Amino acid sequence: MKASHRRRLAAKIPFAGTISLAIKIDIDTLKGYLEGLPRLLDILKANGVKASVFFSMGPDNSGKAIRRVFRKGFIGKMLRTKAPSAYGLKTLLYGTVLKAPMIAESNPDLIRRTAGEGHDCGIHSWDHVYWQDNLPGLSMDTIRTELERAFSLFEEYAGFRPESCAAPGWQVTPESLGVQDRMRLKYCSDTRGYSPFIPEMGDTTFATPQIPSTLPTLDEILGTVRPENVAEYYAGLLRGGLNVHTIHTEMEGGKLHQTFSDFLGRCRDMGVSFLTLKEAVKKISAFPKCRVVMGEIKGRAGKVALQSQEG
Repeated sequence: MKASHRRRLAAKIPFAGTISLAIKIDIDTLKGYLEGLPRLLDILKANGVKASVFFSMGPDNSGKAIRRVFRKGFIGKMLRTKAPSAYGLKTLLYGTVLKAPMIAESNPDLIRRTAGEGHDCGIHSWDHVYWQDNLPGLSMDTIRTELERAFSLFEEYAGFRPESCAAPGWQVTPESLGVQDRMRLKYCSDTRGYSPFIPEMGDTTFATPQIPSTLPTLDEILGTVRPENVAEYYAGLLRGGLNVHTIHTEMEGGKLHQTFSDFLGRCRDMGVSFLTLKEAVKKISAFPKCRVVMGEIKGRAGKVALQSQEG
C-alpha cells in the first residue's frame, strides 16, 4: 500500500501514536469451547484484559473439514500445526464417523461466565464448517437463518442479544454483508487487513463497519516461528494504532496457552493499551471506505476476505 494512503486512513482512526491491541477469540469446536475457553478466560483475568469472544453455537462438524484436503496449503498447514494433537482425534471425526455434538448446548454457563466477566461477546457461526465451506453458494435467506439461529440461542442463554459477528475462516460474500446490515449489527470482524473501514464489495457499499484482524494467526506462523519465540515475534509486529489479534481456543487455549500468556506479559511490559473491538468502534467517528477482495494469505489454505490496499 502507498504510504500516503495509509497516512490518510490513520488520520481518520483515533489510535495513531499509541499501541492499542484488541484480542479477538474465535471458538470453532466443542473441545475449544469446553477446554480452551475456560483456560483463556483465566489467563485474561490474571492479566486484567478484556477480549472480544465469538461463539460457534451449533454443531461441531469439524470432521467434514477433510473435504478441504485438495485446497492449496491445507495438508501443509495440518502438518505444521500438528492439528490432530491440537484438536484431538474425536474432534477430527465429528460430523463423519462420530455424531456432531452441539457446542453451546453442552455448557451454557460458559457463555454466561464470559459475559459476566465483562468480555465483548459476539457470534462466530451456527455451523462453522458449513459456513466456511459453502458460503459462496448460500442465499441471503439461508445466511440469515444460520445467523439468527446462533443469535437467538445466545440470547436465550445469556439474556441479551449480541451486536456483532465474525465470519468463520474470514469467508465473506456480498450476501453475507447484506444480511449483517439488515440485522443492524454494531460491527463485524470478517476480514483481514490493517484498519477499521466500511466495506465495499460487488456494486454495493455496506453500512456495518469491519474491524479486520491485522496480525497473522498462530496456525499461520507455526513451522516458521518456534513456539518458544512466538511471544517475541508477535510483540515485534505491534505498531502504533489499532492492532487486532485473532486467537483460537483450540490453539492458544490448548497446549500452546503459555505462548499467549507470555505474549500478554510482553505487551504489559511494553505499555500496550488493551481494548475490545466494541470499545474500538465507539472511539471511531468516521470510517474510510475500502473494497473487500478474496485473496490468499501466507500460511493459510484457500482464499480469505481481505481489505483492499487501494482506497
